[in-house]
Amino acid sequence: MAYILNIETATTNCSVSLSFDGDILVIREDYNDTYSHSERLHTYIDEVLKESNMRPNDLSAIAVSKGPGSYTGLRIGVSTAKGLCFALDKPLISIPTLESLAYQVTTDKGVIIPMLDARRLEVYASIYDCQYKQVRETKAEILDSHSFSDYLHENTVTFIGSGVFKTTELIKHPNAVFIQNKLPSARDMGQLAYAKYKKNDIEDVAYFEPYYLKDFLIQNPR
Repeated sequence: MAYILNIETATTNCSVSLSFDGDILVIREDYNDTYSHSERLHTYIDEVLKESNMRPNDLSAIAVSKGPGSYTGLRIGVSTAKGLCFALDKPLISIPTLESLAYQVTTDKGVIIPMLDARRLEVYASIYDCQYKQVRETKAEILDSHSFSDYLHENTVTFIGSGVFKTTELIKHPNAVFIQNKLPSARDMGQLAYAKYKKNDIEDVAYFEPYYLKDFLIQNPR
């Protein structure tokens, strides 16, 4: 049996859940378009534990969304998760952000492309089949009207995530399905975290870093 605290901060959605053997028991999230992680994350963790009548030491593990995503959001989530693991002597589990996002899609055909908005016409995207097996690695890519054409010519392609808005403006194909207004959520981390927990697929708390995919760029003010 495993109680796992799940933390998702890779996008503007500050999301925390508690799962038991993969099933979500309680969730708190701020599903909007502004970053509230520094103000709400620890409050949500406290609320989730209190509603479940759990003490921090009752947890079996801490799971965190590893990226890609917002540099600042990932830093806050991962540093919080690592701090809890150090303080409580609990294992750390990392969940690929795009994989958990793909689990929001239910389909029996084609592929799923979870994507997060990056700069300008760029997205962070990966590709999964309808059984959620990854069929192409995560990439940072610039969109154009020919993006993902090989997959679109073969079967249905379901796009989901914050990168969908710019994708709908560029890709006009009858096999394209766009799911709007969806962000990664701790609601979708439970089963993935539990599967890793059972295999003891955990991270080295001291050395684990988020998966930024691209270097963080600091721009000088004009």
